[in-house]
Amino acid sequence: MSNKPLVSGQYAEMIDCALERYLPKPSGNVVSEAMRYSALNGGKRVRPFLTLEFCRVCGASVERALPFACAVEMVHAYSLIHDDLPCMDDDSFRRGKPSCHKAFGEANALLAGDALLTLAFETVLGADQISPENRVEAGLALSRAAGYAGMIGGQAIDIRIDQCGTDVNTLIETDKLKTGRLIEAAAVLGCLAAGADGKKTDAAGKYASHVGLAFQIVDDLLDSGQEDGERDEKPTYVTLMGAEKAAEKISELTAKAREALEIFGSEAEILKEFAEKLAQRNS
Repeated sequence: MSNKPLVSGQYAEMIDCALERYLPKPSGNVVSEAMRYSALNGGKRVRPFLTLEFCRVCGASVERALPFACAVEMVHAYSLIHDDLPCMDDDSFRRGKPSCHKAFGEANALLAGDALLTLAFETVLGADQISPENRVEAGLALSRAAGYAGMIGGQAIDIRIDQCGTDVNTLIETDKLKTGRLIEAAAVLGCLAAGADGKKTDAAGKYASHVGLAFQIVDDLLDSGQEDGERDEKPTYVTLMGAEKAAEKISELTAKAREALEIFGSEAEILKEFAEKLAQRNS
């Protein structure tokens, strides 16, 4: 698998600089510090990259989509804070550093997650370079991705899986909700920032749906290569399908993602390459 960075340094730097602008300034306030700690704690920046790149392929400057890209990353950061809490996945580390609740305490971590979620919608609605109609559409898309029919719904199924086990179809549905919906929203928000038509917006969502599921299956393949003592006991695509069929599914999803980009013509080469890098990554 490839060790090329998923997001170019230029895009990653642009996203990080924009996040610095939208997040609270360092002030000694513990919740603000916890928000910054989690949102600026590295990460692949897959979701905001998709927002920026789909804005570009739809004919607008990437700078136009920066507020939407930051909003998507704020929602992602909020979800990771809450996922790590003892009542959820109970993880002590995130990206090699103490998770938010370990660094700031459970109550402050909970508040920081809530604050990032609400700041995301403030950022979308305040993006005054974009038409009011498209800001409203973006807010709707982001709220649906984050809510009971998206990330939260997927997390609820995931809790049940931890308790009762599952099959492949349920695992796919869980990941489409818990992870895929926000990745889809990221792509759709890029199109909305550019004022693209419905056909392009739908195609962007389909592309993101396919790469999002492929992303999760690759995660399981990578995790299956860890030492036995580091593996999670919960069902995965590898335990349910086997490594060979999981790899075949990744190839199938990547091909479908590339196919969805045909409407964008030659402008979509970066997104096609990105789908391949997602499928071939080694971390």
